[in-house]
Amino acid sequence: MFRLLGSDNGFIHACGHRGHSIGAPENTLAALTATRAYGGSSAEIDVMLTADGEIVLMHDDFLDRTTNGSGLVSRATLAEIKALDGGSWFGAGFAGETVPTLAEAFAHAREIGLGLVVEVKEFQATDRLVDRLGALIEETGAADDAIFISFDHAFLKTLKDALPGIRTEGILHARHADVVAVALAADLDSVSVEHMMFTADDGEALHEEGIAVRLHLQRPDVYARYQATGLDLLADVRGFAAAGLIDTLSGDDVAFLSGLLAAATEGARAEDLAQSA
Repeated sequence: MFRLLGSDNGFIHACGHRGHSIGAPENTLAALTATRAYGGSSAEIDVMLTADGEIVLMHDDFLDRTTNGSGLVSRATLAEIKALDGGSWFGAGFAGETVPTLAEAFAHAREIGLGLVVEVKEFQATDRLVDRLGALIEETGAADDAIFISFDHAFLKTLKDALPGIRTEGILHARHADVVAVALAADLDSVSVEHMMFTADDGEALHEEGIAVRLHLQRPDVYARYQATGLDLLADVRGFAAAGLIDTLSGDDVAFLSGLLAAATEGARAEDLAQSA
């Protein structure tokens, strides 16, 4: 089972954002495989609905950026999308990588031991998506292997009402005066918070209510630029991890995340040894 809370797991998830998207084409099985290879235990993916009602992994409304196709995802059939190359745009070594269905992603993630954080990007045919998702969860038994997320917390509440066995996570791009109230209002199991919008007090308050925290980071070069000036923006991240205030650390570079978590663990262990000496 994909457990959300670090207190239940005994570890913090390293989560690939669209998979290990710094090293493989986003939202592909290759990106999921790379996530696991670099020490990740979960991956965030994005889903849209095809013209014939299948759920596929795709971030954008349009096919152009991440395939050799064009036009809206919603106006293409699954067969048409499956015929596209979803890897060459990223690199020649990924030529022929196809756009996976959510069913394929569920099966692959289960095979390699990866939890899925499924962001619903569909905005036009949400009722059809909910119906198909319910059938898919029943077919695959994937409710325990995933959590479903969105910026639209009202939609997440509707989704959980329709599919009571699932778990949901609300994405936050601001620091709220009462983050716990925001989470409880939408019956969320977890929240996703940008690094600079999170405090230790928020983590403690959320955990008191049993709500998990996914902390999202930028790519390593962003932090390296600050580090070059002597400003270590990652010091608080290591502190949050060492104190157990976060449950998942997510970003595009899973190796980077795994290294941060290892450093936080070693730092916490060293501190414990010093205090017991």
